[in-house]
Amino acid sequence: MSRKVDSVKDINDSKETWRLAVRIMDVWSVVNNKGIEHLEIIVMDSLGDRIQVLIRHDHLLKWKEVIKENMTCIINNGSVYNNDFQWKVCDHSKKFVFLGGTTMKAIELQNIPPKGYFFKDFGEILQGKCKTDRLEDNLNSIITYITYIFANTFNNEPYFNVDIIGVVSEINHIQSNTPGKKVVVSVVLKDLKGNCINCNLWEIYGSKILAYYNDPKNNGAIVILLTHAMVKDDQVSNAWSGSKLLINEDIPEIQYFMSKLPTNEQKEKPTQSAKSLSNWSGGSQYSPVERFVHNAKCMSLSQFCKIKHETLCVTVATTLKFVVSKYEWFYYGCTRCSSKTPNPEKAYECSCGQKVEQPIPRYKIEIYVSNGESKYRFVFWDSECAAILGMTAEFMHNSMVENGEDDPMVYPDELEMLLNKKMAFRVKVQPTFSQASVWKLCDDEAFVKEIENDYIVEDNQSKTEYAKLVPNKENLETSAQTLSASGENDPESIILMTPAKDVVIADKGEEVDFEASGATQLSGTKPSKKLKIEPSS
Repeated sequence: MSRKVDSVKDINDSKETWRLAVRIMDVWSVVNNKGIEHLEIIVMDSLGDRIQVLIRHDHLLKWKEVIKENMTCIINNGSVYNNDFQWKVCDHSKKFVFLGGTTMKAIELQNIPPKGYFFKDFGEILQGKCKTDRLEDNLNSIITYITYIFANTFNNEPYFNVDIIGVVSEINHIQSNTPGKKVVVSVVLKDLKGNCINCNLWEIYGSKILAYYNDPKNNGAIVILLTHAMVKDDQVSNAWSGSKLLINEDIPEIQYFMSKLPTNEQKEKPTQSAKSLSNWSGGSQYSPVERFVHNAKCMSLSQFCKIKHETLCVTVATTLKFVVSKYEWFYYGCTRCSSKTPNPEKAYECSCGQKVEQPIPRYKIEIYVSNGESKYRFVFWDSECAAILGMTAEFMHNSMVENGEDDPMVYPDELEMLLNKKMAFRVKVQPTFSQASVWKLCDDEAFVKEIENDYIVEDNQSKTEYAKLVPNKENLETSAQTLSASGENDPESIILMTPAKDVVIADKGEEVDFEASGATQLSGTKPSKKLKIEPSS
């Protein structure tokens, strides 16, 4: 006599001889901070009830290649514990854990609904209602507020995971991969009711949305679907393991959402705010532009040739063409920081403390930039290139190799996205090598225009007409990096730099020693704009 099938909603810790007829809704791997891997699964029965399943490390090899997403099966035997997952993917009070005696048989079960999504209403997320009700599939209220800060201290309060969908209306922040920080892209999402919330996409999820956004072939609205979005209070983010990000994919949920957008919105590409490319954070009293120019000399490109010492500068220029030298468009570096590896073919321990088994490619691209008739060589580094291109150098290099191209001197077509862009640059000018190393950049039109109009002093403006004054005391930190002649060290390796001296922009044709120049000290705390100085009588 066969054992009857139990309902998922009835699962409790009173026995281990459970028999479940379910569909595998989702499966993902989790690796803890000790490098130990386990599997987590969501299963659903014919009544639509779901429970989270755990397969521990000691049973991993037995099941990892057997369990497939969307398959239906009969599962026999398992331990039941309280659902103490910090991030709860479903609202069942228990979790089901595979035992040594657990068995599973794949079988076609037509009575179990196909894999679907459990979207959470924006209004409920903003009102903190993610804990109470079972998640309902509602296409009219999708997508979430993703402003989860990774550094937040966790407490014992449970957090909840939901599926979300919505249209990207703005990209409002991009944080590149720098020491001590992870890649994150913050976007504003809007549902079909007009509710807007922020959405933070971390690491590979952030890189994926940037790659799509920066691809010139992709025009119009961007609808994203994110599974297992973490929710705490009124904020959500992708989960570190298990989330899936779908962008404008040809699935019913996304196509339905897109069809319900007004026609004009379907054709509109999301805007990018000025602060998204300024790459600065904190200090709300400082605008993105003020933080961008902090402790730097603001000048036109034509004045770079007059600089005698290494100088931190801000300028506006347009990328022109690649400088092809004996070096490739990438170098091999540490997997944690951006320092160059001593030998790409050998494992080593980096100075940052990271044990590197296999060094990874990182961008280092030399590009001529121009402004009017002036031209200068700029060195673009890993994080700035990745932010514009939307993909890592490792991914681009691996894609080339997979396509049969193993010559490191071949510049991929995707790099062309770096050219013909008018941008504001924060650079370290290195006159000894006739180059400037890019520290920060921004191509937002309003941002560039403000720097160009309010901070850059043109050659035809004499010292008696305008002066650019920069305070030498602020409660801000500026990064600096001593660069080698070959420029192989990425300036994102951060050390503290003493504030730069004040500077007066000299008359056209005058050679200036910026370290020796004196200037009036500003009493305020913010970087100043160009000031009109009346000629003395």
